[in-house]
Amino acid sequence: MAAGKRAAKKKKTAWVAWLAVALVVAGCVAVGVLNTGGDTTVPAPAADERADSVAVLQRTSAEQGLCYGWELVDYYDYGAAPRNVGSNLGDGVAVEENPGCPRWVQVTANIGYVSESSESNDFARIEVTGSPDIDSADLWQVESGLGRLGLTEDVFVDDPGWAVTRAAVMLPLLAVEAGLAEPADTPVPAAASPSPLPDAGSDYLRDRWGWLLATVGLLLLAALFVTVGVVQRRRQLRVVVPAQRAGAGAAGRTREKA
Repeated sequence: MAAGKRAAKKKKTAWVAWLAVALVVAGCVAVGVLNTGGDTTVPAPAADERADSVAVLQRTSAEQGLCYGWELVDYYDYGAAPRNVGSNLGDGVAVEENPGCPRWVQVTANIGYVSESSESNDFARIEVTGSPDIDSADLWQVESGLGRLGLTEDVFVDDPGWAVTRAAVMLPLLAVEAGLAEPADTPVPAAASPSPLPDAGSDYLRDRWGWLLATVGLLLLAALFVTVGVVQRRRQLRVVVPAQRAGAGAAGRTREKA
C-alpha cells in the first residue's frame, strides 16, 4: 500500500515538473515576442528609383539652370553618412556645396524608427534647403508644396526611399511655382499625381511570425501535458480509493472480533 502511494506521488511530481518546464519555456518565448525591437534601419531607395530620379532631374536641371537633389538621413545613426544622396549629377552625388551646382535646391528627409517596445512613434522631418542666393521664404513654399502634393510625413515613414526620390523629382515643378526657375520644356512625369503606396502590411507579424508559431506550439504542448496529467491522476484515484476502503473494512472486522 505504501509503495503504491509513493509511486503515485512520484508520477504526480514528474507530471508537475514537465508542466512547469513547458509553461516556463512558453512564457519565455512569449516575452521574447513582445519585447523584440524589430529592425529600425531606414531603407534606402531602390536602384530603379534612384536611376529614374537622376534621369528626370538631369533633363529638368539642364533646361532650368537649377540643380536638384535629395538626401535621406537616419536620425538615430549619429555621426554616420546619409543613407542615400542623389541629384541631377548622379546617384550618390550631392548638390550641396558642389562646385558643379552654384544654384541648387535639395530635399532632406530625416527618418527616425523606434523599437516596438518604445512608447515613442516613428517620425519623419522633411526640409528643403537651397544655395545662399535663394530666399528662405521661397524654400518654405517649396517645402509646403510637398505635403500639398501628397508627400506627407506619414508617407515618408511608410516608405522613405520611395518618398524622398519622388519628392526630388517634384522639386522642379515646385521651384517654378515659387518663381525660382522657368518651366521646363520636358514635363516632369507624374509629378503632380504621385502613385499610391502599396499596402505595407503588419510589421509586427512579418518580423515575428517564427516566434509566434513557436509560442503556439509550446502552448499546445503545455495543454497536452495538462490533459495527460489529468487522465493519469483520475486513474490513480480510481485505484487508490477502492484500496483504502478495502483496508478500512478489514480493520473494522478485526476490532469486532477482538
